[in-house]
Amino acid sequence: MEPLSVLVPTRDEESNLPDCLAGCSFADEIVVVDSGSTDGTEAVAREAGARFLVHPFESHARQKNWGLEQVSHAWVLILDADERVPPELAEEIRQVLRDDRRADGYWIGRRSTFLGREIRGCGWQNDRVLRLFDRRRGEYEDRRVHEEVRVDGEVRTLQHRLLHHSCRDLSDWIAKTERYAQLGAQEARRQGRRASWADLLLRPPARFLKQYLIQGGFRDGGEGLVLCAVSSFGVFLKYAHLRSER
Repeated sequence: MEPLSVLVPTRDEESNLPDCLAGCSFADEIVVVDSGSTDGTEAVAREAGARFLVHPFESHARQKNWGLEQVSHAWVLILDADERVPPELAEEIRQVLRDDRRADGYWIGRRSTFLGREIRGCGWQNDRVLRLFDRRRGEYEDRRVHEEVRVDGEVRTLQHRLLHHSCRDLSDWIAKTERYAQLGAQEARRQGRRASWADLLLRPPARFLKQYLIQGGFRDGGEGLVLCAVSSFGVFLKYAHLRSER
């Protein structure tokens, strides 16, 4: 069976990391790449038997690409600290690593919770990430936000899903929304885009209507309403940053 390295980027993830690493016991190696935690992240990682490395943060994509150069094995599973590998997914990954006819990379769907509720609409029902791959055939594209792996070869999709606990509480989610809005504005600016008044006026309500009505956010109760509202506010913040920082 092909050996597997698990790579987990972190910063101040003391509360999330124990459950994340507990689900990685099937891997041959766990590497935690930290960008300057001030809590107990290092102690948690070392107690779980992980290699703990520190690297200055430039972007999520560059942090992960640096980590890919540090792991020992060709096949890598990349996890965020707020993600969990359930037993059925771990077994499916083991089956892939035993198969000589495996692809070069695999998409993995995610079941995500928001404020304690599993979200089945809002577009999250179709969420998937390319996290299991042969690092000799793939790396992250150099983007500031919504980075994804580019694999030079065949890519398939696994049947089972990651569990994703998207935030600790509403304050955490709002802070994350602001960070991603800033990063999204930086990436758009790098691509030469500008923001108009129409972007500020039309894009936020369009996002809300898409997620809440078309993608079924209304089925997720109050949590779905809050999620769609904050998401639309994040769109407004992105274009406000893009317009104000010229």
